[in-house]
Amino acid sequence: MIDFTLTDEQREFRDLARQFAEKTIRPAAPAADEKEKVPWDVLGKALQAGLLTYYIPEAYGGGGVDSVVTRLLIDEELSWGCAGVSTIIGGVGLCATPIMLAGTEEQKLKYLTRFCEPGPDNRPRLGAFALTEPSAGSDPAGLMTEARREHGKYVLNGYKQFITNGGISDIYVIFATVDPALGLGGISAFIVEGDTPGLVAGKKEEKMGIRASHTASLILEDVEIPVANRLGEEGEGFKIAMRTFNITRAHVAISAVGLARAAYEYALNYAQERRQFGKPIYANQAVSFMLTDMAIQIDASRLLAWRAAARADRGQPAIMQASMAKAFAADMAMKVTTDAVQVLGGYGYSREYPVEKWMRDAKIMQIYEGTSQIQRLVISRQLAA
Repeated sequence: MIDFTLTDEQREFRDLARQFAEKTIRPAAPAADEKEKVPWDVLGKALQAGLLTYYIPEAYGGGGVDSVVTRLLIDEELSWGCAGVSTIIGGVGLCATPIMLAGTEEQKLKYLTRFCEPGPDNRPRLGAFALTEPSAGSDPAGLMTEARREHGKYVLNGYKQFITNGGISDIYVIFATVDPALGLGGISAFIVEGDTPGLVAGKKEEKMGIRASHTASLILEDVEIPVANRLGEEGEGFKIAMRTFNITRAHVAISAVGLARAAYEYALNYAQERRQFGKPIYANQAVSFMLTDMAIQIDASRLLAWRAAARADRGQPAIMQASMAKAFAADMAMKVTTDAVQVLGGYGYSREYPVEKWMRDAKIMQIYEGTSQIQRLVISRQLAA
């Protein structure tokens, strides 16, 4: 049976996230974007509210929200608040998810619990997922970071690029190859602590959008980690990454929905208040139909994301559904935010109004965790399977 009715618990989580986004994230978002600074105070409050680790099992100190659909309800509201802040929070989830999926009990106890309590400086502990490299973005087989096993440990050497929370995280899941000749079959995943000698923060990116989030490169110079820090078996890294993306791509899709909803709501309110030729501009069909199309596309994107999440909750494969949701919602967010700027006209192009920020933020949705073109490649292969 298909049922779109939310449970009382789901509504409570959504309302908690909505209130936090409205009262805590929204007021801090403009300054974080302008200064390109991580709003640590907002993240600290998110940790206290349980919104930084709501998906981690209660056994490890988290909120125990195991339903992917429920997680999407929370993520939509956080992205409505600020896509940059939600990207920071999502980076923690992107790190924690492979540990939850493939970690041993010892690894989960050691690392998942750390995310659920503040660090020595009372700041929340962040996590990062380090797969991308200059020559290995859409094609992980081109990954060159090396993992050499010797004397009961691994030694990592390489370079990672465009890493969300890179250089400011306490815990990393880093992908490296034990043998480049093996292609995807040589990739393994490793848990690396942020203060490990040889792990060096590289250049911080100056980005067009999601500027509250910290994106940087990572340099690995003879980084030694114990064999016990490997996730899964040797050569299972690519499989672990894909299992992770099957869940997190739905989260990116719903983040695009939350971002687009913010722009749509603002544009709708503006169109009803802004008067030209003696009437609100919403009274002009050219404007009202533009807003109508926004509402249709946002709703359709949300339903695609919910479908992918519902399949994940039932333990069903969701590779194609997650890619469909991510591709459709990312393209939708770019269109909706662009149209929101258009509705506001000259004001939309002004930094005095928030829609230009939402338009800048939207572009990344078509790029990270697999570009819109890669999603279509994934879908085409699933259709022909």
